[in-house]
Amino acid sequence: MIPAAAGLALLSLIVAISILLMLIRPRNIPEVYWISAGVVLLLALQLISLKLTEHALVKALDVCLFLIGMMLLSELAREHGVFDWLSSTAIRRAQGSRLKLFALVYGIGTIVTVLMSNDATAVVLTPAILAAVRKAKVQPMPYLFVCAFIANAASFVLPISNPANLVVFHGAMPPLTKWLLAFGVPSLLSIATTFFVLRWHFKDQLQAPIESEAEDYRLNNDGKLVVASLGLMVAVLLVTSYFGKDLGLPTCLAALFITVVVCIKGRSNPLTLAREISWATLALVGGLFVMVDTIESIGAMNYTRHWLAQAESLGIVAGQMMTGFLVGVANNLVNNLPLGLIAGNTVQAAHVSGSLANAVLIGVDLGPNLSITGSLATILWLIALRREKLDVSFWDFLRIGAVAMPVALLAALGGSILMQLWLHAS
Repeated sequence: MIPAAAGLALLSLIVAISILLMLIRPRNIPEVYWISAGVVLLLALQLISLKLTEHALVKALDVCLFLIGMMLLSELAREHGVFDWLSSTAIRRAQGSRLKLFALVYGIGTIVTVLMSNDATAVVLTPAILAAVRKAKVQPMPYLFVCAFIANAASFVLPISNPANLVVFHGAMPPLTKWLLAFGVPSLLSIATTFFVLRWHFKDQLQAPIESEAEDYRLNNDGKLVVASLGLMVAVLLVTSYFGKDLGLPTCLAALFITVVVCIKGRSNPLTLAREISWATLALVGGLFVMVDTIESIGAMNYTRHWLAQAESLGIVAGQMMTGFLVGVANNLVNNLPLGLIAGNTVQAAHVSGSLANAVLIGVDLGPNLSITGSLATILWLIALRREKLDVSFWDFLRIGAVAMPVALLAALGGSILMQLWLHAS
C-alpha cells in the first residue's frame, strides 16, 4: 500500500508527465496514448478509483456525442465534395486577386467554424483549401494559416462552434439569446482583428495576381442534399441551444439521421463513414476528463477557485482582463481542452459572476492562437498539414500568434466589458 503523502506526490507526477508527453509527442506517438497510459497507470496503482473514472467518463459523454455528430457531418461533406466546391468557388470568385481569395477563404473558414465547429475547419477544410490553392499555383501558407487562426477566432460565435464551449459551461450552458448577447460583439471583434493581423503579416505574399484558373467544380445531387441537411442540422442545434439544453445527444442523433438519409439515397455504405470517425480523439477527450477529475480529487481546484475569487474582487475591467489573458496564455502550456475542463469546474464550484465566466471562455477559445500547442483544433490542423508533406514549426506559428492572439483577445475582452457595462447601465 502506497503511503498517503507518497501516493499524492506520485499521482500528481503521473498526471503532469502524461499531459507534458501529450503536448510534446515524443517519437510522434499520438496524444491519446500518453493520456490513456497515464489513466491506466493511475488505476493500476490504485491512485484513483473505478468510481471516479466512471463518473468522469459520464461527464465526457456529451462532448463525445457532439464530436461524433460533427465528425460524421464533416466526413459526409468531404465525401460528397462540399468542401472542394467551397474552395473552388472561392478561387473563381477571387477573379485573379490573391487578396480577394484570402478574404474569401477567411469568410468560408468563419462560416464552417461557426456552423460545424473549429475541428471541421482544421481537419476537413484545410486539405480542401490546400488542394485548391495548389491548383491555382499560389503560395499556400497564407490560406492555411487562415484555417488555423479562424478555427479559434470564430469559435465562440455559437455554443456549437467549439467543443471547449461545452466543456467550460458543462451542465450550465446559457440559452442562445444570452449567449449571443454575451459573445456576439466580442466574437465579431475577434474575427475582425485576427483578419487584419493576418492580412498585414502576409501582405507581401498577397500582392501578385493568380495566374491559373480554378476548375469549375459543381455539386452533384448528393452534395446538394448534404448542404441542405447541414442547414437542418444547424436549425436543430440552434433550437436546442435556445432552450439551454445539452448539445451532444441532439447533434449525434441529427447527424445519424442525415447520414442514413444521404446513404440510402446515394446507395452507399454508412460503415465507411464510421471508420473515418477519429475514435482516438474521443478516447483522448475521455482520458482528459479523468485527468481533470483526478486533479480535482486531490484538492488542486481550491487554488484555482481562490485565484478566481481574487480576480473577481478586482472589478469588471481589471478582473476580466487579468482572467482572460492568464487563461489565454495558460492554454498554450496545457492545451485548451484540459484547461477548459479545469476552468469550467472552477467557475461552477466558485459560483463566480457570469461576466468572469465569459472572460474565462473567451480566454479558453481565443488564447490557443498564440502557439501550436494551444488547442485540439490546432493540433489537428498540424496533423492535416503533415499528411500533405508540409511542416509548420513552433516558431513559425508563434511569430504570427504573438501579435494576433493578444490583439484579438484584448479586443474581444474589451467588447465583452463594454457590453456588460452597457447592459448594467440600461
